[in-house]
Amino acid sequence: MLSNKSIPVVETIAAVATPPGIGGIGIIRISGPSALEIAQILTGTTLEKGRALFRKFLDETAHPIDHGLCIYSQAPHSFTGEHVVEVQGHGGPILLDMLLERICSLGARLARAGEFSERAFLNGKLDLAQAEAVADLIESGSRAAAKAAIRSLEGQFSSQVKHLVSELIYLRAYVEAALDFAEEEIDFLADSSIQDKLDSCRSSLDNLLKQAERGRVLNDGLNVAIVGLPNAGKSSLLNYLAGYEAAIVTEIPGTTRDVLRENISLKGIPVRINDTAGLRASDNLVEQEGIKRAWLEIDKADTIILLVDGNLGLTPDDQKIVEALVSSNYHLIFSKSDLLAKPTELKVSDYFISTKSGEGIDALIDLIVGKDSDYNLDNQTILARRRHVEALISAQASLNQAHLIFTETHSGELMAEDLRITQQHLNEITGEFTSDDLLGTIFSSFCVGK
Repeated sequence: MLSNKSIPVVETIAAVATPPGIGGIGIIRISGPSALEIAQILTGTTLEKGRALFRKFLDETAHPIDHGLCIYSQAPHSFTGEHVVEVQGHGGPILLDMLLERICSLGARLARAGEFSERAFLNGKLDLAQAEAVADLIESGSRAAAKAAIRSLEGQFSSQVKHLVSELIYLRAYVEAALDFAEEEIDFLADSSIQDKLDSCRSSLDNLLKQAERGRVLNDGLNVAIVGLPNAGKSSLLNYLAGYEAAIVTEIPGTTRDVLRENISLKGIPVRINDTAGLRASDNLVEQEGIKRAWLEIDKADTIILLVDGNLGLTPDDQKIVEALVSSNYHLIFSKSDLLAKPTELKVSDYFISTKSGEGIDALIDLIVGKDSDYNLDNQTILARRRHVEALISAQASLNQAHLIFTETHSGELMAEDLRITQQHLNEITGEFTSDDLLGTIFSSFCVGK
């Protein structure tokens, strides 16, 4: 008997998969049930799976639009798990528009941003962490980030998450079995193996969180704010690190009014340098707004470089800034060391730099990237996103709560619930448990054609 339930129709999608602009090659990707049929009408010939064939691409009157290669991948052996055809022609934007228009006239529709990767996830070709790694690999800001992204794409991050989930499932099963046999004389919860398994899960989760936090730094980069009084040398430092005259430098205090931002790489770590307005009392409305924005950058920064004019030393006005910086992530740096008239007595914690001679800059860079610079040499680092870190932190809190309940009350019901919540947070990373809203947010951030 036929069911009245409607079967969702899977549409065939198409998009240009190469960047905008003129290039030697332009690629259009087609995915869906009609991909092969559309491509064969476009070429007027038969295509064979797994072979790159040279073909003409024809318009509705059978006149050639362009010519190039066609590659057909038969479902499920493709990136999306569907029939996929890649049409590789010349990289002119007009040609690609004409080809895409022709393909859409044959039954495809324009793909949404990230829709190819979304279909790969929905068809089980990638889990969610791997799908995100595709976008992160494309957008890598350093070699270290690219290497870490490929490890995540290959499933190293996901496999660790899934192994931890397997451990939790075993532990949940043991605890819930104890609840089912609560009236028996044997106290399953008194078994020392539960404590050992809890400790093992907590240790694995702690290590995974450390890796993810390191991967998040490689992915997002470090956010560094350069702050201080007017004319302390903030813009000169920005220019030195950027390698060009990004900011105007004059002897007039208060030249910088807005936040100037530069994205650079220091020892393989992506770093966003923010040069801010001088922090001082001012009656100028424009300067007041610049100072307000400077404090906003301070609140968001991973690291704060507080520059002090080395010729003047730590003045009362500098001391006010120090007292206002409640963050422990600031470093006090004395600038303009090349202008010092005589050697200055250094404290162990003092750093002196000169953007004229380069003195102390290497030490400052080490101070900024700290232990993060080691990630560039670590072939085990995986790339992670902020949402992965947040999910792991939530999982850690739930698992620690389960441990607390077990050690203090031996309440199997409460412990089992916390273990379930822990597992749910971990499954959010790979997509085993993910809301449609979250999926939409994640894949909409991808580029079109991926």
